[in-house]
Amino acid sequence: MPECLTLAPTADPRVFLHPDGRRLSPPPGWECLPPGDAGLTRRVKAAGPSWAVIERRGRKAFSKGLWAPREHIEQARAALDAERATEAYARRRVADQDRRERAQSAYVVAFEQEVRAFLRFAPRWAALGERVARLVAAHATPVGSGTVARTQRLSIDERAEAAVIAWMRHQTTGYDEMKIERVAGRRREVRRELAQVSRAVIALHRHDAPHAPHGCSLCTAAARAPHHEATPATPTVERGALDDAALDAIEL
Repeated sequence: MPECLTLAPTADPRVFLHPDGRRLSPPPGWECLPPGDAGLTRRVKAAGPSWAVIERRGRKAFSKGLWAPREHIEQARAALDAERATEAYARRRVADQDRRERAQSAYVVAFEQEVRAFLRFAPRWAALGERVARLVAAHATPVGSGTVARTQRLSIDERAEAAVIAWMRHQTTGYDEMKIERVAGRRREVRRELAQVSRAVIALHRHDAPHAPHGCSLCTAAARAPHHEATPATPTVERGALDDAALDAIEL
């Protein structure tokens, strides 16, 4: 069946599961192109029939390679190697890297600012708010981190709020040490309960009333975190200077 298909893996590395339930094996002369080189994969797909093998775990999908005629893979690899050896390609790579770094720096600034906007700490707790915003941004924004800050499904203000709650769940609650029953929906229920606690702690710092920092889970977590875990103080930018379309254009 030499056509373009998306299949699931099986226990047999040369047998794959079609969405309709059929079990298929690649035709003679086909081989697997391992994942990792997006440019080469695109060229092999464009050259003709191919089978993408995708393993799904929950809501995540993992590539197990692309099966295609051996000659298509060899021709695409040779052409791409020749192109990548040129000086023009090297210059383009440098320019692309510079663009990504500028986009990432802008995103970190915008994201940290959105975190501060969500926290809205009172003047008494402004320094704490700055510290928490830097800690959350440092944890959530690295490329490839897989955190909610890298998703394109939410607006940036929703990402910031979710990132704060996620950071607090691990830093200010006993979530990581909890023994949660392996019952459908129970872990999500626990997360919702802890989120309510975290929101109450945040609300406490939106008022100028004093409290003992050593008795506050958020104050304690911020003080405990090594300073190298936080990004340097970042300049403010006009909110909305990076709209969702611009942010989603970044390679999240």
